[in-house]
Amino acid sequence: MRQAALRQFAQGAAEVDALLGAPHDTRRGLTLLARPPAAVMARLETMLADFRQAEPEQYYYPATDIHLTILSIISCYPGFSLQAISPEKYRRALRGILQAARPFTIRYAGLTASPGGIMVQGFPQGDALASLRQTIREFFQHADLPHSIDQRYRLQTAHSTVIRFRKPLANSVALLEKISKYQAQDFGSFEIASVELVHNDWDQQAAHTVLLEKYPLGR
Repeated sequence: MRQAALRQFAQGAAEVDALLGAPHDTRRGLTLLARPPAAVMARLETMLADFRQAEPEQYYYPATDIHLTILSIISCYPGFSLQAISPEKYRRALRGILQAARPFTIRYAGLTASPGGIMVQGFPQGDALASLRQTIREFFQHADLPHSIDQRYRLQTAHSTVIRFRKPLANSVALLEKISKYQAQDFGSFEIASVELVHNDWDQQAAHTVLLEKYPLGR
């Protein structure tokens, strides 16, 4: 995916999402996620400020919105609302699973890309994240609760999207130089000791996010 995206950028092309930040964007979903700590966020913000010099018109995730997706329980689609489900059933189900889950460590290092955006690479240390995802998958396979886990793709990475394209590329050469510059950058390691179940929009804007429950892991 990364190499295909870089070839596309080299040709001056990117997948543009014109709905990003638009007030009429009604794409909503249900996500289990974690958030990096402030020290890691500060390093990411420094890197994003550098990217803005090359592509100022793109969408840059603020610190409040950067996240690591554990699993997308219901992928965003237009018009989804909490009235369509029973939120308490999801809260209760995940509470039981997460009480038995282990905290895990993520290392953020380097960047990767898709045609529609740029992501910080996350590397789980150990198998706790993979084990947690599998436990949740197996639960929803047999639960009478609407979900769309793995319908778009099977989530296996721990990457965090930090830039999305909402305009055609203005300076593809400089963009590629920035990606290369941070290819081996170590942004830090951190422990995930709690996760959040949220009702969210497409790009996880804090203003449109409803926290349904925060779960400490392994308690």
